[in-house]
Amino acid sequence: MPRGGKRDGAGKKKDTETNKTTHTKPLMLGKSERTRNWLAIVYPDSVPDNWRDIINKHHIQWVESPLHDKDINPKFTGDEDELDPVKKAHWHILMCFPSVKSYEQVIALTDALNAPRPAPCQSTQGTIRYMVHKDNPEKYQYEWKDIIAHNGADLETLCNSTHAEVMRIQKEIIAFIRYNDITEFEDLINYCIDEAETDWYNVIANKSTLFFRTLLTSRRNKAIKREACKNKIDMLQ
Repeated sequence: MPRGGKRDGAGKKKDTETNKTTHTKPLMLGKSERTRNWLAIVYPDSVPDNWRDIINKHHIQWVESPLHDKDINPKFTGDEDELDPVKKAHWHILMCFPSVKSYEQVIALTDALNAPRPAPCQSTQGTIRYMVHKDNPEKYQYEWKDIIAHNGADLETLCNSTHAEVMRIQKEIIAFIRYNDITEFEDLINYCIDEAETDWYNVIANKSTLFFRTLLTSRRNKAIKREACKNKIDMLQ
């Protein structure tokens, strides 16, 4: 997904013959020039006051991140007088078009927002998680409640895990259960709630409830049998 960067001339080159500013395609597009979901960054100090209305006029579903105004500039070491320790405030936006769009079509919209060049979205789930730095604990943690879904965009659907992602999360949960010797379903759910493990909770509650109930019951019964066997051996000694 796009990160903060230089605003002036980003993704542009000068046509020396006509003195016009033209856009170059981002290299990340490769041969896949059309896609439904696109990313952009907009800055409060350069975006038009009615920037949300500009997007809404296209009648697309889109998601707006919390205002990122506490991101630390990775280039700042404390010695540079000219660098600001905090990155320029910005919003990340995810635009979900009803049909595939080319770079040229999308940049017409982002130009109206005075935004840097757009980028194709590789993962709607990863994008929305990045909006709050869910997977980057070293960065400032923004609030999920401050993510805004526009024009009917469904965050739950956009964050839906793929089969591979569900399997990865299942393995994480199983490792946690084994390491912490969890045998009660309630303890597992309480952990997910208390520690805000949203992905774990979603997989357990909505996709794998029976699986984890069965696993925990099996572990509990195994522990009971092990204890009974141990007691029987002690009695024989």
